[in-house]
Amino acid sequence: MTWVDTAIIVVKTVILLLGGGITYIAYKAYRRTEAPSLRVLGVGFGIITLGALLAGIANQVLSVSLEMGVLINSLLVAVGFAVVLYSLYLERG
Repeated sequence: MTWVDTAIIVVKTVILLLGGGITYIAYKAYRRTEAPSLRVLGVGFGIITLGALLAGIANQVLSVSLEMGVLINSLLVAVGFAVVLYSLYLERG
């Protein structure tokens, strides 16, 4: 394992922890307020976090190329940001 592999694992772990924390806090806020925008916000950050996790697993465990891992991550981050953007436009019910 090279230092780049180690750095990827460390950074992906930090992203997983931070993204999981944001997702959890958004979920708690949704449960407290029942605001649909907070539920969708949590889903968006969950997708972004999932992208980082899947890309890291694909690269480290499944021996997928770094380029393919970056593509997987980028696709899920783009979808996650689209969901986050949508959550910002939801009206309160």
